[in-house]
Amino acid sequence: MSRRHLTSKQQAFLTYIRDYVSDQGVWPTYREMSEHFDFRSPNSVTQNLQALNRKGFLLHDEEGYRFREEEIQAVSGIPIRGVITAGRLQEAIEEDLGMISLSMLFPQLDRIFALRVSGMSMQEIEIADGDYVLLMDDDIPNGEIGAILYNGETSLKRIFYDEYGLRLEPANSDFSDIQIRPDVFEEVRVLGRYVGHVNSSGIFSQVGRAVAT
Repeated sequence: MSRRHLTSKQQAFLTYIRDYVSDQGVWPTYREMSEHFDFRSPNSVTQNLQALNRKGFLLHDEEGYRFREEEIQAVSGIPIRGVITAGRLQEAIEEDLGMISLSMLFPQLDRIFALRVSGMSMQEIEIADGDYVLLMDDDIPNGEIGAILYNGETSLKRIFYDEYGLRLEPANSDFSDIQIRPDVFEEVRVLGRYVGHVNSSGIFSQVGRAVAT
């Protein structure tokens, strides 16, 4: 199912469910959801759940609503086992403080998707063949990295715009720039803006900067 953008209220509703499941390990009840958002009726909860289902963020069957697989990944994460001082020495106290989820590492997780990289044209910024590049469903600002589709072919490059079209700049001196000068009836489609990549060394939220290993 193709996902559509959420309203701010729907996003807040989905975030609340994600955070609740991450902390508690179970879904909130209709009463808890109603009280949290100060709904006058549980019917408002149902309407929000139905909206998330229609837009592809939740699944619904005879057993009720549940997360899609990618949402299950979003609410799982790294356990927070306590507090550590960054000042004077203090007694270590271990406690369960919940989880660091993917949605915390990537706040707009619902707009992010991954593509597997084929080729070495971006190796000088440590994006290599076989890595998974993380892209956001968003425009690519001039001079930033992103993925485009043109004439049935895709490319991950640093994108530069001019009055005639685009210049795709690789990060490997063995490769040349690609100039795209589309005819009036041709379309260059932006697939997504680079926000990170994943390989055996960890998760990188920016080029060359690891957030997890």
